[in-house]
Amino acid sequence: MFTGIIEEVGTLAAIEPLGSDRAGKRLTIEAEMAPALRPDQSVSINGACQTVVEADDETFQVVSVEETLRKTTFGDLQEGDPLNLERAMQPEGRLDGHFVQGHVDATGVVVKATQEETNWLYRLRFDAPYAAYVIPVGSISIDGISLTVARLEEDELTVAIIPHTYEHTNVRTWTEGQAVNLEFDMIGKYVVRALQSGGDTPDPDALAREWLDR
Repeated sequence: MFTGIIEEVGTLAAIEPLGSDRAGKRLTIEAEMAPALRPDQSVSINGACQTVVEADDETFQVVSVEETLRKTTFGDLQEGDPLNLERAMQPEGRLDGHFVQGHVDATGVVVKATQEETNWLYRLRFDAPYAAYVIPVGSISIDGISLTVARLEEDELTVAIIPHTYEHTNVRTWTEGQAVNLEFDMIGKYVVRALQSGGDTPDPDALAREWLDR
């Protein structure tokens, strides 16, 4: 479990294929937190929970399997890319962001980036079936960062990035057309599931009408 508060931005130092182009990959990441990590510990990397398999004083390694490569942006990572890193939360610590599992639901695409006087606005498009999990001023994890949905329009959402987040995460490298990892609010997903009468793709309007009827 994570909070979406990024501890540091590491660097992808090496990518080692573990078979064919479709196979998993071993990632070596340079990070200041590396000396504190041990094998079997969990680290959120751009929002995806990964297990440390090896660590030394300068780097740590994880193995990203095929399922991770399919569901996240990891399949497109290149050596030298900046990576948002967060260690697993401790139960006695403050929950400064929101409950983030590190289980990426889908990828979204940056549609537009706008710099204002004191913040940056990023508009992202996501697959329409996930709209039921997003609410205005609700929480969402984007590349592992706990953010607030500032605006919502069907299959697009906008987040406002404060200067601190811009300077201390990989947001500053986001460009229009870039894919990012999305994890929708865990509590919201359970609520939607409980309201569904079957296992169909959730329709937010239908769910609202059903709730009002009750």
